[in-house]
Amino acid sequence: MAVDNDYVAWILEQLTAAGGISLRRMFGAVGLYRGDIFFAIISGGTLYFKVDDTNRGEYVSRHMSQFRPYRDRPEISMAYYEVPADVIEDPEECVTWALRSVTAAGNCATSPKRPSPPKRPSAARKKAAKRSR
Repeated sequence: MAVDNDYVAWILEQLTAAGGISLRRMFGAVGLYRGDIFFAIISGGTLYFKVDDTNRGEYVSRHMSQFRPYRDRPEISMAYYEVPADVIEDPEECVTWALRSVTAAGNCATSPKRPSPPKRPSAARKKAAKRSR
């Protein structure tokens, strides 16, 4: 779904006080970044902020919908929730929610990852090992 450039400009204006907000267009949507932290998505005419356990309750209690990137697969959702209209319309409140989202996105980026499985030797390594014998 195409993103309205006027809507994107208005959202960026609402978030001016947060400082350091940039955007990147991707797959018909727009990603919002603060520094190098990806914290929001604009898809169609909807703004979604990143959530984690620290801020999810605010969205759930307001019955906000999760971002679902695939129309044909509604069971797939991401940890981004629609931002309430009254929050977007109030620049101070919008910045407050955005900064919580930046924190949530930063927490996700620094959370411990599962260890990667051990790498199998490549064919080139196997050949080199055979030659060195």
